Amino acid sequence: MIRVLLVDDQQLVRAGLRMLCETTADIEVAGEAANGHEAVVLAERLRPDVVLMDLRMPGVDGFTATTRILAARPATRVIVLTTFDDDEHLYPALRAGAHGFLAKDATPEEVLDAIRRVADGDAPFSPAVLRRLVHAAVAARERTEAPAPGRWRLTGREQDVLALLGQGMSNAEIAAELHLGVTTVKTHIANLMTKTGATNRVRLAVLAARDLTERAED
Repeated sequence: MIRVLLVDDQQLVRAGLRMLCETTADIEVAGEAANGHEAVVLAERLRPDVVLMDLRMPGVDGFTATTRILAARPATRVIVLTTFDDDEHLYPALRAGAHGFLAKDATPEEVLDAIRRVADGDAPFSPAVLRRLVHAAVAARERTEAPAPGRWRLTGREQDVLALLGQGMSNAEIAAELHLGVTTVKTHIANLMTKTGATNRVRLAVLAARDLTERAED
């Protein structure tokens, strides 16, 4: 059972999310918070697996709450669910440690899928958000301390997994595409992070896109 904490200053939004979660057999609402301060307190007391976090709230906002929750409980997974699908909100949320980012116009199915994916160690982002992140990084020729993937000794299967991850596929989708078990996919992703120095799936997606661009230019 995935235990979720709902954080939003609008009671109607929280009620809708609660009703959505209650339609499933594998997700339960552990609690609700109307602001960031309540979220931090409840996250410590209730120890949810996943937090659905609004960003713009009175008092302590979602950015600060995310930072404090993850500092106290690093195993908690935070999905930002916000009206503001723009860089001004996206990048601060990522810096705060958010594991996923969805706009509030996401479908109910997308929200439930995101909760399940993030609880499984995935990093759900709206497709448009992931494309924006990858394209911005490639256009800027972002350079990290890690070389591009093409310079690492990746196995053929690791290259396959990386390419599909770069398309925004979930662990389950990659497993189905490559006819592998989900656990095997997770192992490949962990190995990719170790070899490339990437700290999360978004960084791996950026590296994958950059590698494809550099190969095309060679």
